[in-house]
Amino acid sequence: MTKVTNYLSEAFEELKSNVTWPAWAEVQKLTIVVAVFSILFALATWGVDEFFAKALAGFFNWLKA
Repeated sequence: MTKVTNYLSEAFEELKSNVTWPAWAEVQKLTIVVAVFSILFALATWGVDEFFAKALAGFFNWLKA
């Protein structure tokens, strides 16, 4: 248990003294960029899924006929 406590205290000390944190404005800007790209990627994934679902449905309907 001492090792865990020591590890956590050293980790917090590292975060306080050695990490360079970005400015709040930069954090907000980059958060918006990540959100926009996440939405675009989700829409692209949905579009590809819909395309293949319709293509496979059409293929199997063609096989039935």
